[in-house]
Amino acid sequence: MGSSLKEETTADADTLSRDTPPSDSNIFSEGERVLAYHGPCIYEAKVQKVELRKKEWKYFVHYLGWNKNWDEWVAADRLLKNTEENVKKQQALDRKQGVEKGSRPGRSSQTKPKSSTDAKVDKEDLKNTVPKGKKRKSESGVEKDNSSMEKLIKIQIPSTLRKQLVDDWEFVTQQDQLVKLPRSPNVDDILTKYLEYRSKKDGAMTDSIGEILKGIRCYFDKALPVMLLYKKERQQYNEVILDDVSPSTIYGAEHLLRLFVKFPELLAYVKIEEETLTHLQQKLIDFLKFLQKNQSTFFLSAYDRSRGSEGKDN
Repeated sequence: MGSSLKEETTADADTLSRDTPPSDSNIFSEGERVLAYHGPCIYEAKVQKVELRKKEWKYFVHYLGWNKNWDEWVAADRLLKNTEENVKKQQALDRKQGVEKGSRPGRSSQTKPKSSTDAKVDKEDLKNTVPKGKKRKSESGVEKDNSSMEKLIKIQIPSTLRKQLVDDWEFVTQQDQLVKLPRSPNVDDILTKYLEYRSKKDGAMTDSIGEILKGIRCYFDKALPVMLLYKKERQQYNEVILDDVSPSTIYGAEHLLRLFVKFPELLAYVKIEEETLTHLQQKLIDFLKFLQKNQSTFFLSAYDRSRGSEGKDN
């Protein structure tokens, strides 16, 4: 599922207070149904516990319909009252998948990662996925601060897919070629095919797989315009993503693969238990192996000449 852009520290047991908080500071109570931000999306949740951690009230929430592995402690700024008005906000956010970020209620105190997160995937980003790539210098304190976390959630991209990333960069930035849109299969199609593949292999569909795929789709739709496009692709994006169209219904494997380069950076801002994180990492790697197995059918072998470059090579 989606990620929080605010780091949270786990307090020692002896610093926790289980006293009932005063009514003026306790915005939410145990057993209350709420709406909770997780990454770029809002989900229905239930407050399981309320505790005071380092002079700040924290809420242990369970996301309704999700595996308990996703239960987590959050601060009040991640929660919204389950009111009709806030439900409409949730629905509006769902409809606007792929629209560039705007102000979101309940997150005013949270900060978004700077520079490396808001920047597009550049050549150095992609070279980080190949053995002989140059080590990217930190553009801000964000990467340095989260280096230990990024090591923990390292996602090894198969060698043939790393070459695919480099070829992708070459097509777009050096040869002025673009992926012809809409793609078939699109991201939604690929996620569905993976779900069918896992269901057949495992004999049944597990809840965790379904939820992880929902999370991938949510991340893709929100991250694409912010950090997955090259500069030369932005005009094309503005032409094809209109109204409430989801990028996951238009773009395909080429852009989906770029998301996996960024996942360690994105997940560095999520407070997840190490066991859950390991499970998530394994599933993401398994999904990459599925992309690799179907590389010839999911990925284009050639891109189209962009209109901006026509007439240059006469």
